[in-house]
Amino acid sequence: MRRRGAWSWPGASVVALALLVLVPILVLVSAWHQQQWETWQHLLDTVLWRLVGNTLFLMVGVTIGVLLLGVSLAWCMATLEFPGRRWLQWALLLPMAMPAYVLAFVMVDLLDYAGPIQTQLRQWWPTLEGFSARHPLWVVVTLSLVLYPYVYMLARLAFQAQGRAVLEQARILGQTPLSAFFNVAIPMARPGIAAGLALALMETLADFGAVSVFNFDTFTTAIYKSWYGLFNLQAAAQLASLLLLFVVVALWLERRGRSRARYSEIGGRRSLRTRPRLAWGVSLFAFAVLFLAFLLPVARLLYWVISTGLVEVDGRFISLIWRTFLLGAMASVLVLVLASWLAWVKRHQPSSMVDAAVRLATLGYALPGSVLAVGIMVSFSGVEGWLDTWGLAIPLVGSLAALLLAYVVRFLAVAFGPVENALQQVRPRLVEAARTLGASSSEVGWRVYLPMMIPGLFTALLLAGIDVMKEMPATLLLRPFGWDTLAVRIYELTAEGEWQRAAAPSLTLVLLGLVPVIVLSRKR
Repeated sequence: MRRRGAWSWPGASVVALALLVLVPILVLVSAWHQQQWETWQHLLDTVLWRLVGNTLFLMVGVTIGVLLLGVSLAWCMATLEFPGRRWLQWALLLPMAMPAYVLAFVMVDLLDYAGPIQTQLRQWWPTLEGFSARHPLWVVVTLSLVLYPYVYMLARLAFQAQGRAVLEQARILGQTPLSAFFNVAIPMARPGIAAGLALALMETLADFGAVSVFNFDTFTTAIYKSWYGLFNLQAAAQLASLLLLFVVVALWLERRGRSRARYSEIGGRRSLRTRPRLAWGVSLFAFAVLFLAFLLPVARLLYWVISTGLVEVDGRFISLIWRTFLLGAMASVLVLVLASWLAWVKRHQPSSMVDAAVRLATLGYALPGSVLAVGIMVSFSGVEGWLDTWGLAIPLVGSLAALLLAYVVRFLAVAFGPVENALQQVRPRLVEAARTLGASSSEVGWRVYLPMMIPGLFTALLLAGIDVMKEMPATLLLRPFGWDTLAVRIYELTAEGEWQRAAAPSLTLVLLGLVPVIVLSRKR
């Protein structure tokens, strides 16, 4: 394959796209040249150290939670036989369709002092004292239940690739089943586990809705309050840059953890046999996780929707669905086109510059939506000021272009993975055979590439679209006037404690999110 320079126009376009991702980051870093001593003194005296402590607590807690749930469930599904295993192994991916902020307000309602759980406990034990439904541990539990599928999905694939032969060889060498699991299976599956954990931690740092419901202040809530409460965009940018520091540290730890990992696959996917009691215990554990993370909140939402008589389903609700779908469609198509172009250039014009630019362009998923929103808003404010000096009054702040840019930067990596994998399925020999038979470049694209890439392109389109529709921080901060979505409406209602009224938009989002999850589970 001929290697061309990165500064041909396709390579230059990839570099330009990478710079588009870097601009918000550089703008956030440059915000420190403006002194905000009074604001920072106020933050130091009041909430800054609590923000740091809460963010670290959340990262450590979610790390433990998703590892315990994801790795244990992945191991059981990949190596054990038990009742219900055939449907549980794909059903355990369903919590990916549940937005964290939806599960959060359902959990608060169920665990509140006047909620059904504490009410029933007081009936059984009248002397029992109540507990707080907004304890920080419940935030960790909520995020762990929503985010464990990232670890579960990748760890299960890694355990399945190992096969039974690995454990049998470890047992021959004197390892107990437990020691073989920790000394052999876990180290071999560490790359997949680390990748899933990195995704879960990125989502944790980016979360805004769930921590808001629990009144648990983190950097994302502080950014929103600085912007809309103190009307201080520069302070919000500086807080966003500190949150970006957490992201960089998390990515560095993840890459360092995988840098020396080397493993090989041994064929064979026969499952182990378990004793009847243990088998039913595994089934009960897996179903309990599925029940808490998906079935219970969906049932509660459905109960609220039925009990309210669909009062929220009116003209405004239909317009919320339309705007949510329209934003998802526009952003996902744009993301798919750009991701396809990145994958195409990377394959057909490879170079070190292109490879580095592609890595930078797909870094946006690690950036929380609030960080991107602040960076884009500051950038667009500067561009507006520059245009004003030339007599061009073009409104950019609060425009649809700013919101779409945030979606593209944030979710380009989501679509790039499936598109790149689909492109790799097209073998060069097939292309050469088509050219030998006299097919032109356009005919090769339409009759060879496109038919083989359609499943991957469709998956990328669905994943990007649903992620856009569920995105709350960027939408909340950058949406144009009158462009409320289902996620924004859920935030407004939950901020006022209107759980039942928030049920209809929440259930609608969950149902929309089921589509790509089912597609993904079938592919797996």
